Formats: sequence, structure tokens, C-alpha cells
Amino acid sequence: METQVLWDLLPEEFPYEDRGCELSPSCLNCPFPDCLEEEPWGKERFLKRRRAQRMLELKREGKSLKEIARIFEVSLRTVRRWLKVAEPASSPVIARSVSDESNL
Repeated sequence: METQVLWDLLPEEFPYEDRGCELSPSCLNCPFPDCLEEEPWGKERFLKRRRAQRMLELKREGKSLKEIARIFEVSLRTVRRWLKVAEPASSPVIARSVSDESNL
């Protein structure tokens, strides 16, 4: 009798265990279209963007930059850098080209 190698099994016969990750408890029910753990720096990029968005929310709630730095345990410079990145992403700006200005 011949034993089957695991990589040669049909998908329904493969002993798959859906463990998920720290971002989602299940791979099959993950909210992301592509797995962030398979992308280079995907999870880190997501967590940093989420942190920047939270910093922006706190700023809009009236917190000072010093308070935000204390909450996230980072320097004031880091808060300024991340807010600079988060602000343009949250409010799209329509830029006119030089040709549009010449027509005015």
C-alpha cells in the first residue's frame, strides 16, 4: 500500500487548521482582501497606519501633541511625523495643474 504525501492531497483532504493571526481570529473570515502577513511589512504597515489615524482622532478631540506623545509613549517628533502622514490621507486635496491655472 502506498502512503500519500501531504502536498499531494486534495484540498478537502488536507488537514488545514485555521489559526488566524493577531489581526483576525480566522483566516477564512478575515476582513482584509489579501493576507497582511504574507505581504512584506504588511502587518507593520497596517498597525502604524492605524496608530496614525488614532493620533489624528485624538488631535481632533482637542488633545495636545504632548498628551498624544505620552499616551503612545513616543517622542513629540514622532507624533508630528505621523500626524503629517495621516492628515493628507484623511482629507483628499484636489490639486490643479499649471495648465488649469493658465486658463483662468
